[in-house]
Amino acid sequence: MADIDWTETGVRGRVTYDTFGCNVFDGSPPTPDRVNPNVLIKREVHTGHRMTMPDGRRVDFWSFRDPISTVAREREEPFPSPVIRVREGQIVHTHLKVRTNDHTIHHHGQEPTTMNDGVGHVSFEVKSEYTYQWKPTQAGTFFYHCHKNTVLHFELGMYGLLIVDPPSGPGRLFRNGPTYDTEAFWVADDVDPRWHDMEHDAGMCGEDVGLNIFEPKYFLISGAPAPTTLTDPRAMVRTTYGKRILIRLLNASYSVLRVTLPLNANCVSWDGRPLGRSGSPWSAPYDFQAGSSFELGTAQRCDLIIEPPPRGTYRAKLEFLHWITGEVQDNGRGVAETQIIVT
Repeated sequence: MADIDWTETGVRGRVTYDTFGCNVFDGSPPTPDRVNPNVLIKREVHTGHRMTMPDGRRVDFWSFRDPISTVAREREEPFPSPVIRVREGQIVHTHLKVRTNDHTIHHHGQEPTTMNDGVGHVSFEVKSEYTYQWKPTQAGTFFYHCHKNTVLHFELGMYGLLIVDPPSGPGRLFRNGPTYDTEAFWVADDVDPRWHDMEHDAGMCGEDVGLNIFEPKYFLISGAPAPTTLTDPRAMVRTTYGKRILIRLLNASYSVLRVTLPLNANCVSWDGRPLGRSGSPWSAPYDFQAGSSFELGTAQRCDLIIEPPPRGTYRAKLEFLHWITGEVQDNGRGVAETQIIVT
């Protein structure tokens, strides 16, 4: 054990084994070495949102909301949380305001200082508000999420896509990388409604609350539950003839995700990192043929470029596989399909 007193941060206490478990430091300290940002992002923690599933069941979700935007409130879409979009090289401030309990924001794939990393077990958790200061150094597809009771809070919906554009902005995936005309987000997730009835700190202190048992009943693409994914605009891709398509794919489920594309596609970056840059002999972009399948584990991302396809309607399939048995979840019902429509 050791005493800790980070006077400049306002976080103080006694380091014990529990400090890295259920008694993590919390507080609302000033941001160390704070400078003026290029971009200010605001997020507020909201709980108690309810989504009606296709079978009529109402499931509670939590989220990070943008207090400036009214879109989420008007459409009552708490899940996933709103996209954060910035540019490579910018100084970004993400201001988190917490209403109840304590939470964090971890910008997954970024490398800020410890106080700004949002991993409470090695720094602190936000009690009321805090401004995370960070600087993205690589354009790509990432995501952000709460790192409090990580496994549970992620399942509850406390995450969203984090897009880092090159300095030139949208339209090019990364510096000297491929260009695109139409951009789509496919965020795959699965929902076990039993988990959504748990308390904020469930399982944090070693209690057996059943977090080792995950039995999803609903399967979603970008917040739309199957089978509505075929027609929901959040999941569908609509473009016109002659347009190159970029699909940013995130597996936010706790299943192995098997993706079958109806069109040829080129995977040009993985987990936010370009493939085959600077003459690297260790990686290169690779092709997926129409009708073939590939798999992603939890939290993996793949950026897919689809060259302008002929006019038509093409159906893509996302299958959620049990991580041990490899079988499709929920007795074969763990499938979400959507369409790419070229007019």
